Amino acid sequence: MVGVALTFDNGPEPEVTPGVLAVLARRRIPASFFVIGRKLRDPAARACAEQARAEGHAIGNHTLTHGEPLGRRGAAESVAEIAETDALIGTLHGPDRLFRPNGGGGALGPHLLNPAAADHLVAHRHTVWLWNAVPGDYRDPEGWVATAHAMLREARETVVLVLHDLPNGAMRHLDRFLGEALDAGAVFGAVPPESCVPLRRGVPAPGFAACIAAENQPR
Repeated sequence: MVGVALTFDNGPEPEVTPGVLAVLARRRIPASFFVIGRKLRDPAARACAEQARAEGHAIGNHTLTHGEPLGRRGAAESVAEIAETDALIGTLHGPDRLFRPNGGGGALGPHLLNPAAADHLVAHRHTVWLWNAVPGDYRDPEGWVATAHAMLREARETVVLVLHDLPNGAMRHLDRFLGEALDAGAVFGAVPPESCVPLRRGVPAPGFAACIAAENQPR
C-alpha cells in the first residue's frame, strides 16, 4: 500500500481545472495545485484557483512564468518570479506558503534555485515541495496512466506525484487513473516524505543545499 501526495502543476486552466476539481470531489481526494503566477491575472483562471482553495485543496507557487529554472537565472529576476506570484496568490496561500521550483522536465538538482531565490524562500518562511514521480502527462497525454501506475508499484516511499492540469487531453484519463490506483491500494492525501521537502516554513533540511546553484555559476 503506497501513500500518494497528488499535485498538479502549471495551471490553472479554465478549460481543464474545473473538470479536475470535479473528479477530485467525486473521489474525495485532496491535492495541491502549484500555479503559474501570470495565469492568475486572468479572472477565469483565478476563479479556478479560488474554487480549488474553497474545496480544501492547497495552492502553491510555481513561479511567475515557468521559464528557465531559477538556478540558471539572475538574482533579481528569480526573486521576482517568486515574489510576484506570491502577491498574485495572496489570500489563497495556506500557512505553509508552498513553493515548487521549475525543474525543466522534472529533473532535480542545483539548477532549481540560485542563492538569492533560496534566501528569499527562507526569509519568507516558504515550504518547498519537490517530487519523486513525474509520469509525463504533459508530453504523453495518452500513455501517462501506465507510467504512473508503474511508478506507484515501484515506490519505496510516499509518492509525490506531479500531474498537469493543462489542455492537452491528458486529464481525460484522471478519473480512470485514480480509480485504478485506489483499487490497487493507493492511499491519497499522504504527507510528502522528508526527501521531497528540503525547506519547511523557512527552515532548511539537509537536502536544501543540493537545490541551489553555486554562487559562481554563470548566469
